[in-house]
Amino acid sequence: MLVDAIANPECGLGKHRQKFGMGPASFVSSKEQLHSQTLSEHPMDLLTVTTVSTLLIAGFVAWLPYRLLRTDPETVVAFTVPTPEQCRPGWKGKVLINPSIRTTQWSGSSAIQCYAPATGQLLGLVNPVTPNGIDRAVSKATEAQPAWAQTTFTQRRRVLKTLLTFVLDNQEVIVRAACLDSGKTRVDALFGEVLVTTEKLKWTIDYGEQALRAERRPTNLLMFYKRNEVRYEPLGVVAACVSWNYPFHNLLGPIISALFTGNAIIVKNSEQTAWSSAYYCNIVRSALSACGHNPDIVHAVSCWPDTAAHLTSHKGIRHLTFIGSRPVAHEVARCAAAVLTPMCVELGGKDAAIVLDDPHGKPVSESEIQRVASIIMRGVFQSAGQNCIGIERVIAMPQAYERLLKLLTPRIAALRVGDDLTAEDGTIDVGAMISSISLDHKWFINRAVEEGARLLVGGKRYEHPTYPQGHYFAPTLLVDVTPSMRIAQEEVFAPICTLMRASSAESALAIANSTSYDLGCSVFGPTNSAAARANLEFIANGVRAGMVAINDFAAFYAVQLPFGGVRGSGYGRFAGEEGLRGLCNVKSSCVDRWPGLIKTAIPGKLDYPLRVGSWTMGMGVVEVGYGEGWRRRIRGLRRIVGMEG
Repeated sequence: MLVDAIANPECGLGKHRQKFGMGPASFVSSKEQLHSQTLSEHPMDLLTVTTVSTLLIAGFVAWLPYRLLRTDPETVVAFTVPTPEQCRPGWKGKVLINPSIRTTQWSGSSAIQCYAPATGQLLGLVNPVTPNGIDRAVSKATEAQPAWAQTTFTQRRRVLKTLLTFVLDNQEVIVRAACLDSGKTRVDALFGEVLVTTEKLKWTIDYGEQALRAERRPTNLLMFYKRNEVRYEPLGVVAACVSWNYPFHNLLGPIISALFTGNAIIVKNSEQTAWSSAYYCNIVRSALSACGHNPDIVHAVSCWPDTAAHLTSHKGIRHLTFIGSRPVAHEVARCAAAVLTPMCVELGGKDAAIVLDDPHGKPVSESEIQRVASIIMRGVFQSAGQNCIGIERVIAMPQAYERLLKLLTPRIAALRVGDDLTAEDGTIDVGAMISSISLDHKWFINRAVEEGARLLVGGKRYEHPTYPQGHYFAPTLLVDVTPSMRIAQEEVFAPICTLMRASSAESALAIANSTSYDLGCSVFGPTNSAAARANLEFIANGVRAGMVAINDFAAFYAVQLPFGGVRGSGYGRFAGEEGLRGLCNVKSSCVDRWPGLIKTAIPGKLDYPLRVGSWTMGMGVVEVGYGEGWRRRIRGLRRIVGMEG
């Protein structure tokens, strides 16, 4: 080694050292002399290193106190909202004999009678808003909105972060309120109310500004001196009419989007969930106040259907989101059209879960079919089937059909129905229906059985032994259903699993596309060969739907992709970038790149009044700008300068 050679005189290098009279000491001395000589010849190197080091240390010392002491403009603000008495442990309300939102014990009262559909217990009375009340809400929102529109994205994020922290800190109360007012189980509320709302909040906080930032757009040869932008500006006061099946999420979703886009919003919540909606709206208004903003940019109103038309036809509303049924949507759209209010319409669905066989006949593994069966169970029975993107049809090819039949039958028969809030061990799987009207599904089932379907589980109203006033329908499995049956065509919105046979991927697709609803779809199948993957893509590409999840259910909703359907399931999109931009005035802007050098000017021949040669010059402009090759463009240039007719 080199070190050995230097130290050992017997080595070649050592011999050379001795030859020139260089012992170990003289060698080290020579190195030191060389180093000193180098520093003396390049004094700036040492000075530069010292200076840079000093500047870095000084910068760090100056930055550290700033970093530790500065105030984060998006810091969460703590606030409190009184917990509703009904959400406190041990609360028991009066049990109504025939529970209904229409009051019967107070003659002449127009109040909304709020009750728990799982038990029939009275939650309270809510006075419905009048047309004058709607006018006042719109007026307050209109007055408050301009100041909110001037807020920065930083200020809006702070409000959303404050909301997010409150929701995470108060999950139990929020869930309990949703369960009381809609009858769902706590797990269903945790995922269907809290998880999806926190996802929307977090996505908007992280990506909302990026979606709404002004976009640069390309220019062309004739307009090369222009800079083109698309800007997304607030509309003003927007509105939303939302359904009862997810009282917290359906209320908060439009509010989150409206707030971040700089709008004010009036939400007409369902009268079925008026009690919890008042509490949830109070949370948002309290967050705004805590962050120093006017709470009047957010209002929630409860009213009877005959009053709702005053809101949907209001001239002060700049955009309307509607979530509900198709018959109601027709009336809402008619009212909105009278004042040319643009709409986003999300209606029902008859979503299919398509389960494909392996194209080569190879059986799918037991673990995989079990996984698919579990996802189908969640997709069908979440929120007692009262889910717009719930699975209403399971369309399976021959092998999958027989295996799912064996797996689903005992699992559906084992589902436990009841009030989850009073079940201490958490053994309730399926909650209540929203009202007694929602229990009228037996006719569909009986008709299907008459036409050849087989009823294997459930199929009727469930009489709860402890809560006879509760609205329960037994979890149901109906098999051998065909596309011609009414239950295969109409949205049921109940805990009913319908199993349909398909002979091939082509027939499965035809069955999936046989209804007037086109909201979402799930497709399951093997991925172990090119042919199997091609079948999945065939279904995903061919299904008529606004959304599709491959080997999953409703995954698109958990990642804030644009949400909505086509045809009988509505139009427009909420969620994601498209949802935010849908609440904006999309403004196109052109500005000069170099205003001091070049601006648009009308050539003399084309200036009014037109002069001789204007037609030829105009042709030249078109050819220069859009000629397919340089020959035509040169000819166009000659026409502009008058060298060619």
